[in-house]
Amino acid sequence: MYNECCVWGQEGWRVSLAISALLSVAQRTCQGLQLLVGSCAEECYLESDQTSLYHAAKGLMTLQALYGTIPQIFGKGECARHVANMMIRMKREFPGSQNSIFPVFDTLLLLDRNVDLLTPLATQLTYEGLIDEIYGIQNTYVKLPPEKFAPKKQGESGKDLPTEPKKLQLNSAEELYAEIRDKNFNAVGSVLSKKAKIISAAFEERHHAKTVGEIKQFVSQLPHMQAARSSLANHTSIAELIKDITTSEDFFDNLTVEQEFMSGIDTDKVNNYIEDCIAQKHPLIKILRLVCLQSVCNSGLKQKVLDHYKREILQTYGYEHILTLNNLEKAGLLKPQTSGRNNYPTIRKTLRLWMDDVNEQNPNDISYVYSGYAPLSVRLAQLLARPGWRSIEEVLKMLPGPHFEERQQLPTGLQKKRQHGENRVTLVFFLGGVTYAEIAALRFLSQMEDGGTEYVIATTKLINGTSWIKSLMEKLEPAPF
Repeated sequence: MYNECCVWGQEGWRVSLAISALLSVAQRTCQGLQLLVGSCAEECYLESDQTSLYHAAKGLMTLQALYGTIPQIFGKGECARHVANMMIRMKREFPGSQNSIFPVFDTLLLLDRNVDLLTPLATQLTYEGLIDEIYGIQNTYVKLPPEKFAPKKQGESGKDLPTEPKKLQLNSAEELYAEIRDKNFNAVGSVLSKKAKIISAAFEERHHAKTVGEIKQFVSQLPHMQAARSSLANHTSIAELIKDITTSEDFFDNLTVEQEFMSGIDTDKVNNYIEDCIAQKHPLIKILRLVCLQSVCNSGLKQKVLDHYKREILQTYGYEHILTLNNLEKAGLLKPQTSGRNNYPTIRKTLRLWMDDVNEQNPNDISYVYSGYAPLSVRLAQLLARPGWRSIEEVLKMLPGPHFEERQQLPTGLQKKRQHGENRVTLVFFLGGVTYAEIAALRFLSQMEDGGTEYVIATTKLINGTSWIKSLMEKLEPAPF
């Protein structure tokens, strides 16, 4: 059983070199590295299997052997605690593992996916996040409907349009993609328009080239200009495909309900839109995402509301899905409200998870990645850096699992003396998966002038709401008779 363990950073090479020592089979990308280590969410939450956690701990020990002991370890959640305990035990069992390498990382933050169940359920609204939501990104590649990529002349001449999906690689080696991948989708159009004008002006320069030297200079730039034009054409086509979906009534209605739940509106009653979707037999995964989102935003559903949803789902989609509903309850995604109290409003307010005034074009807060909702996981990382978790002690107790801090002693000569203006480097390890929107939000924090922290991201798997729910669904084989 395999899954992806991935690492990203502003300086991908630094982490890539370290992680390449962990496994012999790896796939490099400009943003970092993907490598194979078991479905963490399924293993940990449904099967109580800690194999993935052991591999994570062992990988982190190898990372430290190459890049120095990480002085501070913070964590939140049961899985995070298990990984930290395994690392401490491994260090104790191999006392010679203490090295004399100057540490690259100042802090390791272990985050259990179970601590923030909300974020993957919401629809990502960054360019890269929407590509993954709609088409699915597999090992940096995406397969897209071919009709938007056919040359105009081919369509006009009546020739048959291509039927094979268009396969494109997406990574930061492509200049335009690096620029737009983390932007809110509403900000992408203006960037593409500006790029089109720049490229058009660059090609017009050929008419002004008079001397041999000027012509030679233009010719030398031609391959780069042609690559830029091809890249622009591809991303304009992708943006058109996405826009066709995001401007649809169904997408708007779905997003409206999500945002109402996340901002705390009508989370305690049966939702009319969800009922209508069930009646029209919309895809089951869409229904489960919305119902789970409502449950998480209400600290569980009232028993009669939960029973109503379960009854409607089973009667419409089949009683075999009772096993899936049971799995979702085990994972904490769909459950009854046992305490009778909804903690989400307190968590939302204290951590500033919902922002009414979001600047999607020139963002000043991580909430731009969901057009209002700030990913809880990333807010925890942000608050750890400044002013520290002591300021949110009460809210941390409301979130699932323990929170902890461990310190690893460094020899005197290896302790960092920070230069003025030098950023701290924090490795954030998501146990159970991370979304592209969360990666974008952490990159945004790294780029903030007054942030003071550079984030490098590692995870057991790249997920979105659909792939995550799928991993928790019971796969039933048809009867042999």
